[in-house]
Amino acid sequence: MGTWGIGGGYWTPDYTRDAEWIEVLKTGISLGMTLIDTAEMYGGGHSEELVGVAVRGFSRDDVFIVTKVWPTNASYDSVLKSAHASARRLGTYIDLYLLHWPSDAVPICETVKAFERLVDEGVIRFYGLSNFGVRGVEEARSCSKKYDVVAVENHYSLLHRDDEDSVIPYAQREGLMYIAYTPLERGELARSKFLAEVGSRYGKTAAQVALNWLICIDNVVPIPKASSAEHVKENAGAMGWKLTKEDWLETSKKFSKKGLFRS
Repeated sequence: MGTWGIGGGYWTPDYTRDAEWIEVLKTGISLGMTLIDTAEMYGGGHSEELVGVAVRGFSRDDVFIVTKVWPTNASYDSVLKSAHASARRLGTYIDLYLLHWPSDAVPICETVKAFERLVDEGVIRFYGLSNFGVRGVEEARSCSKKYDVVAVENHYSLLHRDDEDSVIPYAQREGLMYIAYTPLERGELARSKFLAEVGSRYGKTAAQVALNWLICIDNVVPIPKASSAEHVKENAGAMGWKLTKEDWLETSKKFSKKGLFRS
């Protein structure tokens, strides 16, 4: 589940819907959506606090918490400080810690050095990158001394397919997790008549088809936003079944014909 907008926006907290958001997250976890993606920037850390509250009622081994450090905090000391602050807000260790965007000011090797120390300290279990291309991922991996990059989180959906010929096949070849954010394009795909027609063959909605199309791709894990309990329940219905190869290819071809991927 993605948590952008939960607990506030860009570095600004919003406390008015805390109880609602906590219940939404709990609902998702109960339905098997156990990867929760947040960031220090989301609500200035308040999103992390809400995630921390939501996971308390579950076995820690059953949830996988991803959070991210902002590139202005990518220096060695700042990464350590940010990670410890995120862990405090979450009330637990971090399963996967990502650099949110590439930093123009800090060499990636300095950030990776801090990540590796955090693994040694037990603050994080794994580290990775967000909004990186193949070249950036390879550069980061070349810096690692003890622990390798395990995941990349980028924008990917039926309507945004820039990574199909680059980062995704690289992740598959190298055994990295590829986390796909904005998989429903802020609801646009949920309104697709074509996807609704495909879904009718399975008793599924357009949104569920769009998410299942991603789930069918090796190494790809979509993280739709946990926007409401109803949407979380619908999103959970994308799991436990698979599009046929014919329907997957038809769907892929239908959207690629719109010219919205491959530069």
